[in-house]
Amino acid sequence: MNNKEKGYVSFVLHAHLPFVHHPESENYLEEEWLFEAISETYIPLLTNFTKLEQEGVDFRITMSITPPLLNMLDNKLLQKRYIKYLKKHIELAKKETKRTTYDKRLNELSFYYLNRYSNDLHVFKDIYFCNLIEGFKHFQDIGLLEIITCGATHGYFPILYVNENTIKAQIAIGVQTYEKYFKKKPRGIWLPECGYIPEADKYLKEFGIEYIITESHGILYANPTPVYGTYAPIVSPNGIVAFGRDIESSRQVWSSINGYPGDFNYREFYRDIGYDADYDYIKPYLTYNGVRVPTGIKYYRITGDTTNKDYYNQTWALDSVYKQAGHFFDSRQNQITNLANFMDIPPIILCPYDAELYGHWWYEGPDWLYVLFKKIYYDKCDFKLITPSEYIDLYPSIQASTPCRSSWGANGYSGVWLNETNDYVHRHLHVAGDRMVELTHLYPNETKRIRKLALNQCARELLLAQSSDWLFIITNGTMVDYAKKRIKDHIGRFTKLYEQIKLDNIDEEFLKDIYKKDSIFPEIDYMIYY
Repeated sequence: MNNKEKGYVSFVLHAHLPFVHHPESENYLEEEWLFEAISETYIPLLTNFTKLEQEGVDFRITMSITPPLLNMLDNKLLQKRYIKYLKKHIELAKKETKRTTYDKRLNELSFYYLNRYSNDLHVFKDIYFCNLIEGFKHFQDIGLLEIITCGATHGYFPILYVNENTIKAQIAIGVQTYEKYFKKKPRGIWLPECGYIPEADKYLKEFGIEYIITESHGILYANPTPVYGTYAPIVSPNGIVAFGRDIESSRQVWSSINGYPGDFNYREFYRDIGYDADYDYIKPYLTYNGVRVPTGIKYYRITGDTTNKDYYNQTWALDSVYKQAGHFFDSRQNQITNLANFMDIPPIILCPYDAELYGHWWYEGPDWLYVLFKKIYYDKCDFKLITPSEYIDLYPSIQASTPCRSSWGANGYSGVWLNETNDYVHRHLHVAGDRMVELTHLYPNETKRIRKLALNQCARELLLAQSSDWLFIITNGTMVDYAKKRIKDHIGRFTKLYEQIKLDNIDEEFLKDIYKKDSIFPEIDYMIYY
């Protein structure tokens, strides 16, 4: 490794899922979003971080682990349900090892899945004792991983800010949740959906945030124009440092046309035995009402159309991993060498992605990171991996410029979260936000136990309704009924409690019931909206 770097690469993975918690029923398929992410993304990332640590590879990566995800990972009921999910998958994989004896390649893959799910159970129960948060905290504590925070429930700032107190609460509770789990203050925040508005800066500053992650055009159209584009951070008038996404490196991974995940040797995401297997055979592993759904056992690689595909070959997939890690390495080497000729400070190439891309959508993604990080450590190159915090500490002289209002949604602003399919939601969110602030002024620092519990629950219901995920799901047309139900439930619960509080007639059974369901942020203090 060279001691003198010409530049840096900074990977930032955004680990986020909406809070899905249904103690009242086991029939919500949406709970499996968490279980799939644990098996396909979070455990593989932790496993590869562990291998790198054991091999003495000095790597750097940044992850935002959002407050809803932290609350779910810490939830005892969801931990038990994940173990049940794994046992069901192990049972199915065992059956597959018998069913597929007619084909050697299929049979090998069925044993692969049996081993994979069995290992997940071992890692989750015996290594992490059901506590993956501590797993990530370990890598933060030894300086290999920087964990940053996010808005409390991933509320979308560029629309919520009509009542700035709702932005303040999203930031404050995001920071408080981080401190609860990681025992220190976060230096950075992944703005939900990378949605930047200048109005949020003063609250970021108030709660100790030093830097944000923004979309490319948030930097490129900043005022005044940044001298180095996205290759160096800028600092806003309020003192918030902004790092912008690098377009070239993102395209190599993200692009559906020529991005790495589309390689024909990689595992096909959509072809699954949940759809392919004989119905009576697979029925016990489908939904409670018998609808065919993915099981996670996928035997094909990305070849041909959906029906005409070749079997997945792990050796071939690994071959592509090595080739593409090499291609990414060479591309960054060339990019940084060229940039360094025109810059007074070393450039930083910021590579932000949804964490779930690595493993869930792109099955081989965690292995690609592992190979790439080893290559950067061992091979001769002019750049190093770095976290945004380390870069700020090394190069504190930063150009002053105000980032442009922006998001990483389609077309760069708010169309994904505000359009004709979901625009009706916002008036309800705004009214509830105003009412929450009203309650804090009517009942400041409430001491009456039942009223304080109800006020805190109002805050929870408002936050859960504000999740940008519901608006995104409605726009995309997937699981729309569930997203609409969640918005309706949370606004309905908030409104009922609001009216009961004002009438001084709180239904304790109702309050108890919804707290059991919506038990996010147990330490919340509604006065954050004051």
